[in-house]
Amino acid sequence: MFSPWRAPGSGASLVQRGVRLVRRQVRRAAFALRPPRVRFVYDPAYDRHLWGVPLDPLRADRILAFLTEEGLITHEEISTPRPAAMKNLLLAHTPEYVETLQRASTLTSILGTPVAEEEREAILDLQRLMVGGTIQATRIALASGNVGINLGGGFHHAAADRGMGFCVFNDVVVAIRRLRQRGWQGRVLVVDLDLHDGNGTRAAFSGDATVHTYSIHNDHWGETAAVESTSIALGAGVADEAYLGTLLKTLPPVVERFSPNLIIYIAGCDVAAGDALGNWRITADGILARDRLVAEMALGRRIPLVVLLGGGYGDEAWRHSARFFAWLLAGRAIEPPDNEELTLLRFRQIKARLDPLALTSTTADSDWGLTEEDLVGILPGVPRQTRFLNYYSRVGVELMLERFGIFNLLRARGFSSPSLQLELDHPLGQTLRVWNGGVGAELLLEVRLNRSVRAVPEMEVLVVEWLLLQNPRASFPAHRPPLPGQQHPGLGILTEIFGWLVVMCESLSLDGIFVHPSHYHIAVLSRKHLRFLHPAHEALFRALTVALAGMPLAIASRAVDTLAVWDRDTDQPVRWGVHPMVLPVSERLRQLVEGEDYLAAVEAAVRHLEYRPGKATGGVH
Repeated sequence: MFSPWRAPGSGASLVQRGVRLVRRQVRRAAFALRPPRVRFVYDPAYDRHLWGVPLDPLRADRILAFLTEEGLITHEEISTPRPAAMKNLLLAHTPEYVETLQRASTLTSILGTPVAEEEREAILDLQRLMVGGTIQATRIALASGNVGINLGGGFHHAAADRGMGFCVFNDVVVAIRRLRQRGWQGRVLVVDLDLHDGNGTRAAFSGDATVHTYSIHNDHWGETAAVESTSIALGAGVADEAYLGTLLKTLPPVVERFSPNLIIYIAGCDVAAGDALGNWRITADGILARDRLVAEMALGRRIPLVVLLGGGYGDEAWRHSARFFAWLLAGRAIEPPDNEELTLLRFRQIKARLDPLALTSTTADSDWGLTEEDLVGILPGVPRQTRFLNYYSRVGVELMLERFGIFNLLRARGFSSPSLQLELDHPLGQTLRVWNGGVGAELLLEVRLNRSVRAVPEMEVLVVEWLLLQNPRASFPAHRPPLPGQQHPGLGILTEIFGWLVVMCESLSLDGIFVHPSHYHIAVLSRKHLRFLHPAHEALFRALTVALAGMPLAIASRAVDTLAVWDRDTDQPVRWGVHPMVLPVSERLRQLVEGEDYLAAVEAAVRHLEYRPGKATGGVH
């Protein structure tokens, strides 16, 4: 194990020394005169979920949406992989092991979560496709002499006769042995900086002097002996100094001595502080410094580079990869947006690529024939309302939920058969429901919407009369009791639902989204997306938030509901009434709730409000 260290005779930190080293390399490197040629490998099928595995199924989509928005790539520049052929998989795995994959129980042991028989093929198809992506990225890197990036892959735990740690097939081994079979005999350096040990790859090449497997990880997963290998276990709780210090001390000598003709880099982001499965504390700056060091060592020596995503768990992991790829493409650091903004960017990009006819047609393939909508008022018995929000067909709504990834997020939570139900003739608004397993089975989503020109004067808005998001299979943990009116825990997809509603507003030229939060906790949960329409209500909410600071949300909301918060001046309980909130889409609504006049009115009102909790909430009255 290596300890943190500083440059001898200097007070410079390891990070600072690393930055200086990188700068020197940049000045020497030929690639500094021109940006490297970078090509991505991706297929929309990469967003298939692995139930029970905390990988973000939208990780690749999020990365591409950010890079596209920045103008760094276009969709025409992305290479589509083909699934790895069985003959290539057998270069890395025994026939006996591959045969065991015909049993769902084998995948259950690899993924650590129950796999149903009907899910088996989809899981195998996904990993075979990503193995094909690594083969394609390797082909691109060797052909161009620059960078091929597979937005997946890095299945470094899989061994010849078994899979483990979410890895069914070892794509790195397959890709290298395929090159050998085709006559390419160059030296390969595998730089594995995933949090977890690249044990499967090391074992495959333990007796091969033409492949050096370099891995820095938290713990060893098996035998480390190999003729060409560097295997370093740093334990838990590692921060930037130890991590970058170890990398700077050990990787450059390997590159100098081994002189590789190809570098395959597993740029795992599960080293990040806050990773759902990680136990290290590497910062975003530390990860980018790591990625830059590896890339500049390769490109500065004109060594073709393949990059694989590897591990990274939770819906923030994409940001680290996105920073690295933006730097590769632009030559400078670009900070990715937060998930809320990124969701909206993704949805707008997807919407721009959808044929409007596909959203309004009653069939997946319109034939320009008469539809039910054309016959309203002509034939008896035809429903009066046939379009969702007077625009979308049922097929169009299903298409949006599928293409925006909302159905996929439900599948990733274990609901394998989401289905849509529309109720278009309700007097209070049109209702959309998503069930799992058909109508009447498991209700996951219910939203009642209508278009209104009365809710906000001189504007037309989308009114959300009711919104329910629930996971009927989950239980409330002891530290998070149910909120008032809540029967089941939520689904964690509120951001995606609001993104979808915003895109519909933009398509329908509506000014924004209008909501009446019936409880204080709904306003709190919606606060990231919505603003109060009236300054007085914004001031009331701010005063309540101050008075209830430190309380669990369920207790705070009940305090408001039971009139247990008091106004110090009037000595009267504070009542939660009709306090409309909006998410502005048009500029005129945005100015109404975000402009200087609005903010000044809020500041003036909040100065006169001071609330305090009563006895029921632990306060003194």
